[in-house]
Amino acid sequence: MNKEFIPGLTKLVEANLANELFGIEELAREMGMSHSNLHRKLKSTTNQTISQFIREIRLKKAKELLLSEDLTAAEISYRVGFGSPTYFNKCFHEYFGYAPGEMRNRESDQKPLEVPVDTRIKNPIRRKMWIVLIILSFFLIPLSYFLIHRFSNSNTEKSIAVLPFKYLSDEPGKQYLADGMMDAILTNLSHIKDIRVLSRTSVEQYRKSDKSAKVIGKELGVAYLLEGSLQKEGDKIRLIMQLIKIGEEGHAWANIYDRSWKDIFSVQSEVSETIVGELQAAFTPEEKKSIRKIPTTNITAYDLYLKAKANLEDYEKTRKEISYQTAVTFYKAALATDSTFAKAYTGLAIAYSDKYYNSTFFKENFLDTCFFLVNKALAFDNKLDEAYYFLAGLYFNKGEFEKALGNYDKAIEINPNYYMAYYVKGMLLSFAIHDFVQAIENFNKALTLIRGDERPSLIRRLGYAYLDCGFFEKAKYYYQQAFALDSNKLEYLNYLSWLEFCNENFEEAFRLTNQADGIDSTNQADLIVYSVPSGHNKEAYKQAKKIVAYYKKTGDLNFYQNHRVGYAFWQIGNTKEAEIYLKKQIKIDKETIKLNRRLPNNWAYYDLAATYAFLGDKVKAYHYLNEWNTLKSYPIWFVSLVKHDPLFESIRNEDQFQKVIQNVEAKYQTEHERVRKWLEEQKML
Repeated sequence: MNKEFIPGLTKLVEANLANELFGIEELAREMGMSHSNLHRKLKSTTNQTISQFIREIRLKKAKELLLSEDLTAAEISYRVGFGSPTYFNKCFHEYFGYAPGEMRNRESDQKPLEVPVDTRIKNPIRRKMWIVLIILSFFLIPLSYFLIHRFSNSNTEKSIAVLPFKYLSDEPGKQYLADGMMDAILTNLSHIKDIRVLSRTSVEQYRKSDKSAKVIGKELGVAYLLEGSLQKEGDKIRLIMQLIKIGEEGHAWANIYDRSWKDIFSVQSEVSETIVGELQAAFTPEEKKSIRKIPTTNITAYDLYLKAKANLEDYEKTRKEISYQTAVTFYKAALATDSTFAKAYTGLAIAYSDKYYNSTFFKENFLDTCFFLVNKALAFDNKLDEAYYFLAGLYFNKGEFEKALGNYDKAIEINPNYYMAYYVKGMLLSFAIHDFVQAIENFNKALTLIRGDERPSLIRRLGYAYLDCGFFEKAKYYYQQAFALDSNKLEYLNYLSWLEFCNENFEEAFRLTNQADGIDSTNQADLIVYSVPSGHNKEAYKQAKKIVAYYKKTGDLNFYQNHRVGYAFWQIGNTKEAEIYLKKQIKIDKETIKLNRRLPNNWAYYDLAATYAFLGDKVKAYHYLNEWNTLKSYPIWFVSLVKHDPLFESIRNEDQFQKVIQNVEAKYQTEHERVRKWLEEQKML
C-alpha cells in the first residue's frame, strides 16, 4: 500500500485539478482516511503538509502546460485550480524562482546557440574577452553572492522568536513560572524598535514540537531563536538560555543563571539586554529604562499574578468556570498584597472582559468597572502597553473611535512589536473610520509579526479591507492565500459570496452562500445576501428561522438582523410575527443611539431608516437616512446595499433617495481613488 500511496494521491489531485475548492478534506475523503491520518502519513513520507502536496502538483502541471499549450498564465492558473491569477503568479515564483511569464523565455534561452566552432576559436579579440571575463568572474561571483546574501537577509537579520520555555521538574503545576519568564523576556524584546519580535501566539505551536531549530526558524521567518528552561528549588532558580542563529551550527550565545528567586526581575532584564547586544540592535535610553522597569517590589504578589495569568489563559482556551474563578481570585490576592501592581489591575480588567463582554454589552456597570481598573493601572504605570491596548478596546466598544485610535497608538509607541494592537487598530480604521490606507498598513505590519493558526484570519481581514475600498482582485488574492493556508472552505465561500455581493453579482453571491450552507448547516449567513436578489423568499425565510433559533438558544435576541428577519417573515405572508421583529429592531437601534454608541458605519441610523421605509413612515426614514449620510466615506458593500436594499423599495425612485445614493457613491469613489494612488506610489498595484 505504501508504494501506491503517493501515486494514488497524485492521481486524485490531478483528476480534480481545475477544481479550486478541492482541498484537504476532499482529498482525505477520497482516500477514505481522516484528515489527521492523511496528514501524518504524508508528513512521514514526503515531509509535506497536505496543502503543500496539492499545491506542488498544481504548480508542476502549470509548468508543463506553459511549455506545451498556447495559453496565457491567467488561463493556466484557472486550469490548475488557482482562483486568482495574482496568487498563482506568487506561488509559481516562490516554487520555481521565476514568474510564469518568464517560463517560455527561460526555456528558449537555455537552448545552446548553434555557433560554428572555428569562428569562436579563430577570433583572437573575442577569445581575449572570454579570458578576461572568466578571470573577473572569480572576483565578481563571491562579491555578488555577498551582496545578494546581505540584502536578501536584511529584513530578517534582527528578527527573533522566543520559544516556550521549559520547566525542568516533575511538577507540571509550576510551568507557569517558566511561562512567566518567557513572557517577560519576550515583552522586553518587543519594546525594542530595531528588532522584529514574533508574537507569543506564533510560537505556541512549537511548545511540544520536536522540529529542529533550523526548520522552526525557516517556518517563522526569523534570523534567531531564543530557547530557555527554568528550575526552581526553594528560593533558588536556574535559568538556562540559548540563542540560536538560523543557518549556523551551534549557538550564537548561551548562558546559565544561578540566582535567588528574589532577583527574578534583574535576571529578566539582564538576559534581554544581552540578546539586544547579540543582535547588534539599536538601543535607546528609553528602551533600556523600559527593560529594567520592575513591575512590583513584592515577589509574592508577582507569583500570585503569574498564577492568575496562567488560569486566565486556560479559561480563554477551555472556558472552564473554575479557571476563571481561580484567575480572579489570584488577581485580587496579588492586588491585596501590592495595591500598586499595575499589571494585576489590567489582568483583572481583562478577566472581567473575557467573561462578561458578550452577555452585558449594553450594561454600563460592566464598562465602568473595566475603565476603573485600567485607569488605576495607568495611574501606577503610565508606560504599560497592555493597559493602553485594553483601554482602546473599551473606547472602541463605546463608539469613541478617535480615543480608541489614540490609545492604540500609545500601545504601539511603547511596544512597536504589538501584533494585536496593529491588528485591531487596522480593524478600527477599516471598520469604523474608513481610512483604508492606514488600515492596510497596519494589517501588513501585523502580518510581519504573526505565524501559525491566526495568520489566515488576518490575511482574510486584509483582503476585506481591499474589498471595502473596491479592489476586488486584490481581495480575492488574499482570500485565496488564506484558503491555501488553512483550507477553510466555509470561510472561503462566505468571503467570496460577500465579494460578489459587493460587485452586485447577487445571484452568484446567493449561490456561493448556499454552497457554504451545504458544508455547514449551522452557518450564520447574512440575510442581506438572501433578501436582495428577488425570487428567494423561501430560502430567506429558512435562514431567518435558523438565525432566530440560534439566538433563542444563546438567550440574546438583541441581534442586528431583526429587521432582515422581519422582512423574510413578511415576504412569505407571516406579517404579524414580522412586525414583532421590525419593532424590535427599532427599539434596539434607538437604545444604541441613546447610549451614544455610534457603531461602525452608523449602522443604527441606516437600519432605522430602512425599517421605517419598509413600514411606510417616509418622514422618519429620511430623517435617519440623512443622519447616516454624514459619514466621510462608505465601503463598497454599503454602496451596493443602499442601491438595492428591498426595504427601501417604497422610496427608491424618489429624487431625495436618489440624491442620497449619489452622495454615498461619490464619497466611496473619492476614497477608492485615494487608496489607488497610494497603492501605485507604493508599487502595490
